[in-house]
Amino acid sequence: MVVPNPIKFGGLSSYSLLLLRHFPKSFCWNNSILLKFPAFSNIAATQALDDSPVEENVDTSLEYSSRIEGKTDVFNLNKEDSCGFYPRTTYIDLVKQCYYCMSNGSSLIDSRKLRAKIFKLGFGEDDQIHTWLLDVYVASGDLLSALQIFDDFPSRNLTSWNKLIAGFLGKKLNSQVFRLFYRLIADDVRADEYTFASVLRACSASSITFQCIEQIHAKVMRYGFGSTSLVCNPLIDLYSKNGFVDSAKQIFKSMFFRDSVSWVAMISGFSRNGCEEDSILLYNNMRGLGINPTPYIFSSVISSCSKTELSELGLQLHAVIFKWGFSSEVYVCNALVTLYSRHGDLISAEQVFSKMQQKDEVSYNSLISGLALQGYSERSLELFNKMQIDSLKPDCVTIASLLGTCASVGDLQKGRQLHSFAIKTGICADIIIEGSLLDLYVKCSDVETAHKVFLTTQKENVVLWNVMLVSYGLKGDLNESFRIFEQMRMEGLRPNQYTYPSILRTCTLVGALDLGEQIHTQVIKTGFQLNVYVCSVLIDMYAKHGNLYTAMKILRRLTEEDVVSWTAMVAGFTQHNRFFDALKLFMEMQDQGIQSDNIGFASAISACAGIQALHQGQQVHAQSITSGHSLDLSIGNALISLYARCGKVQDAYLAFDKNDNKDNISWNALISGFSQSGHWEEALKMFSKMNQAGVESNMFTYGSAVSAAANTTNIKLGKQVHARIIKTGYDTEIEASNVLITLYAKSGSLGDARREFLEMPQRNEISWNAMITGYSQHGCGSESIKLFEEMKQLDLRPNNITFVGVLSACSHVGLVDEGISYFKSMSEEHCLVPKPEHYACVVDILGRAGYLSRAREFVETMPIEPDAMVWRTLLSACTVHKKMEIGELAANHLLRLEPNDSATYVLISNMYAASRKWTYRNHARKLMKDRGVKKEPGRSWIEVKNSFHAFFVGDQLHPLADQIYKFLADLNIRVAAMGYIQDRHSIWNDMELGQKDPTALIHSEKLAIAFGLLSLSDSIPLRVMKNLRVCNDCHNWIKYVSKVTSRTIVVRDTYRFHHFESGECSCKDYW
Repeated sequence: MVVPNPIKFGGLSSYSLLLLRHFPKSFCWNNSILLKFPAFSNIAATQALDDSPVEENVDTSLEYSSRIEGKTDVFNLNKEDSCGFYPRTTYIDLVKQCYYCMSNGSSLIDSRKLRAKIFKLGFGEDDQIHTWLLDVYVASGDLLSALQIFDDFPSRNLTSWNKLIAGFLGKKLNSQVFRLFYRLIADDVRADEYTFASVLRACSASSITFQCIEQIHAKVMRYGFGSTSLVCNPLIDLYSKNGFVDSAKQIFKSMFFRDSVSWVAMISGFSRNGCEEDSILLYNNMRGLGINPTPYIFSSVISSCSKTELSELGLQLHAVIFKWGFSSEVYVCNALVTLYSRHGDLISAEQVFSKMQQKDEVSYNSLISGLALQGYSERSLELFNKMQIDSLKPDCVTIASLLGTCASVGDLQKGRQLHSFAIKTGICADIIIEGSLLDLYVKCSDVETAHKVFLTTQKENVVLWNVMLVSYGLKGDLNESFRIFEQMRMEGLRPNQYTYPSILRTCTLVGALDLGEQIHTQVIKTGFQLNVYVCSVLIDMYAKHGNLYTAMKILRRLTEEDVVSWTAMVAGFTQHNRFFDALKLFMEMQDQGIQSDNIGFASAISACAGIQALHQGQQVHAQSITSGHSLDLSIGNALISLYARCGKVQDAYLAFDKNDNKDNISWNALISGFSQSGHWEEALKMFSKMNQAGVESNMFTYGSAVSAAANTTNIKLGKQVHARIIKTGYDTEIEASNVLITLYAKSGSLGDARREFLEMPQRNEISWNAMITGYSQHGCGSESIKLFEEMKQLDLRPNNITFVGVLSACSHVGLVDEGISYFKSMSEEHCLVPKPEHYACVVDILGRAGYLSRAREFVETMPIEPDAMVWRTLLSACTVHKKMEIGELAANHLLRLEPNDSATYVLISNMYAASRKWTYRNHARKLMKDRGVKKEPGRSWIEVKNSFHAFFVGDQLHPLADQIYKFLADLNIRVAAMGYIQDRHSIWNDMELGQKDPTALIHSEKLAIAFGLLSLSDSIPLRVMKNLRVCNDCHNWIKYVSKVTSRTIVVRDTYRFHHFESGECSCKDYW
C-alpha cells in the first residue's frame, strides 16, 4: 500500500482518530450527529481526512475522477460509495466548520488544504461548496483567493456578489468594490439594498467624484430602495460631506423608518455644513418623538454647540449625557473637551479629560488645540509629552496644533523641535504639517527657513504658495513676492481667492499701485472680480493710494454686503481728509443694515475729529459701545484724537487714561490733537511724558512735537527735538527735514530753516513748499518767488499749497501784477483749480496795494461763492485804507456767514474807529454784546530762561509788573526823544482816552518786549508771539525800540513775522 504524506490538520488525540476510523460511514454522513459529538471538533473532523480510505485508493480514485470529469451527476452521494469516498455533504460540513473557525480567528492553512482536497476529489464545481469556500476566504481576509473562487463559480447569485463586495469593503479596498459593482451591472444582475449600501459606504471612504455618487443614487431610486435606511443612511452622509445638506435633508425626510444611524448622519451633516442650529433643532425633534439618543448623536450635537455661542446648551447636554450614562464614552468626552476648550473654559475641559477612562489621539488633540488657541503653550506641550508617555502616537493634527501654538507665541526653538519630531516620524509630507511649518517660520520672521521648507513641499498645494506670498509680503519684499506669484502661474496652479489678496497687500504696503493694477487685471481675467474677499483688498489698496474713485466703483459693484469692504472705503476717505464723504458713507452703511466693525467705528470717529464734529463723534462712540467695541484700542485712540482736536483737554486726558493698552498711536493722537487745536503747551508736555515713559517716538510724534514747538516760537525746545531726531536716526528722513524747516521758519530763525533746506540730500514738493512759505511769512517775497521759479526749472510740479505761499509772498511785498499772473497760471499752466484761500490771497494782494475797487470786482466775479476768509480779507484792507462803502459790503456778508465770530465785529469796529465814525463803532460793539459774542483778548508770549511768560493788555498780574511798567516808562521817554509819537486815536476817541487808566492802553506786546529787555542779555534776540495782528502804533513803537536798544526783536503775529532791527522792519511797513 502506498501512503502519501498525509495532510496535517493539527494535533488530535489517538482516541478521536480511533473513533473516526471505526464509526460507520452512515453515521458520519449524519452531520448533525457528528457535529454534536463532543470529541469531534472542526479540527477533529478535518483530521479525519488524513485517515480516510482515500489514501489506500489514491490511484483508483484519481483514475475514476478523471474518467467522470464534467459528469458529477453520476455520483450517488446519498449512500456509501464503493470506492470509499465520503459523500458531498461531509465536505460541505467540513467547509462550514472551517468558516466558523475563521470567524474565531483560526489559521487559513487548514482551509487551503481542505480546498485542495475538495478540488482533487472533483467537487470543485459544486455551488454550495463554492459558496461556503467564498465565505471562508472572505472571513479570513484572503480576498484574492475569494475572487478566484468567485470567478470559478458555475453560477453566481446576488448573495455571492454581496459577500465579495462586503469583503473588499471591510478591507477598505474601495476600488475593487467599484470594479465588482460595475461587473455586477454589466452582468445584468439586479442589485439589492445591501449591494447599494456597501457601494455607497465605499464612496464615503474614497475620493470618487460626486457625479458618480449621483449616478448610483439614480439607480437606487430606479430599483425602489430610495426610502430604506440601509441605503439612505450612507446617502445622507455622502451628500452632507459634499456640501449638499439640503439634498441630504430631502433624503432624510423621504425615509419610512429612521434608525439611530439616520439621526446621527443628519445631525452631523447639519453640524458639518455650518447649520449648527438646524442640527440642534433636529436633536430636539428626535427627543420629541421619543427616540433615545446614542453616544454618537450626543457627540454630533455637542460639536454643533462648540461651533456656536450656545455654550449654555452644551452645559445642559452635558447633564443629560451624565443622566444617560454616556459620560465615559470616548466620542462623547472628546466632543465635550472640544466644547469647553473652544469656549475658553479650560478648567472644565481638563476635568472631563482627566476623568476619561480611555483616551485616544482625538482626546489629546482636542485639549491641545484648545490650550493652543488660548495661548497656553507650556501646558499644551506638557500634554504632548504625556501623550507620548501614554503610548499614543501624535498624529498630524496634534503636531499641527502644537506648531500653531509655537507660531502664536513666537517660540521658534520649540517649533524647530516639533519640526524635527515630524521629520523623525515621517509626517512632514502631510499637507497640514507643511502648512503649519510654513506658518511657524513666517510668523517667527524666519523667511529663509520657510522658503527651504516650501521647496520640499507638495507644489500642487496652492495654500502653501499663498503662505509664501504672505511671508514675503510681511517683509515688504515685493520682488520676491511677485517672483513667487509668477512661478506659481508657470507651474500651472490656478490662483484662488486668497492668492490675489496676499500679493495685493504687498503692493499696498510698498506703494506699488502700478503693479497692483496689473494684478487687478489678472483678477478680472480669472473671474474673481466679484469675490468679496478679493474686492475688499482691492478697495483697501486703491483707497490707501488715493484712487478713491476706483475704490468706490468696486464697492458699488459688490453684490454682497461685506462690512470689511465698506469700512475699508470709509477708512480711505478718512485717510485722505475727505471727512464728509467718510461720514456720509458710514451712515449709508448703517442704513443698509450693515453692522460696522471696529475699523469702521474708528474711521468714523476720526472723520468727526477731522471736522471737529464733537457731538457726532460722541454719537458714533456710543454706537461702538452698544456694538461691543468699547474696549477696542483703535476706537479708543480715535476718541482721544477727537477730544484733543476739538480742544476738550480734560476729556482727551480722560479718554487717554481709560485706555489700558496704550501704544505710541495713543500718545501721538493726544500730542497731535493738542498741537492742531492750539494747545501747544499741552502737546509739548505730553511729548515730554511720552519720552519719560519710555514709549518709542516715530516720525509722526516728532512732526507733532516740532509743530507745537514752532507755534509757541519755542526754538530752544525745537532744537532739543531736533537733537532727538538726529539721535534716533530720523534725520535722514525727508519728512524730518520738512518739519524742521517749518519749525525754524515759524520760530523766526529763517537762517536755520534755509540751512536745513540746503543740506537736504533729497527734496520733495513739501520741502520746497515749506521753504517758500517760510520766506513768505518772513516778508522775503523776492526770495520766495525766486525759489518758486527754481522749483519749476527742476520740473517739480507745484500744488495748491505752493501757490498759497507764492501769492502770500506777492502780497507781503506788493507785487500786484506778478501775483495776478501767478494766480492765472494755476489753471492755465498747472491744471490746478484755485481754492478759496487762493482767491483770498488775490484779494489781499489788491487790498494791501489799495486797489479796493478791483478787489471788490474780483470778489463779485469769482466762479465760486466767496467764503468768510475772502470777505474778512477785503474788510481788513478796507479798515487799513478807510474805504467805508466796500468795507460795509464785506461786513454785511461776514455777519451773515459767521455771526458768532468775534474777529468780524472787531474789524468792523476798527474800521469805523479809523474813520472816526464813533457812533457806528459803538453800534458794532453793542451788536456784538447783544449777540453774546466775546472778543478774544490780545495776548503775547515771550520765553525767558526756559519759561514762557504771557501778557494781556494792561496786565498787572506778572510778579515783576512794577519793574516792567517802570522800565517801560523810561523806554517810552527814550523812543519819544527819537521821534516816536503814540497813535491813540485809531481805536479810542478823546473822551474815552480821558476816562481810561493809561496802563489799560498798553498792548501786550509792549509789556512782553519790556520784560524781555529786562531779563535777557544783549546778545539774545527777543522773540515775541502774539495771537492777534500787530497794530500800527505798536509796530511803529517796536521799530524805535530796536533802534534805541540796538536789539534784534522778532514778533510773530497771526499774519507774518516782523524782524525789527536798527529801526527797520522786514515788512517794510507793508503788512
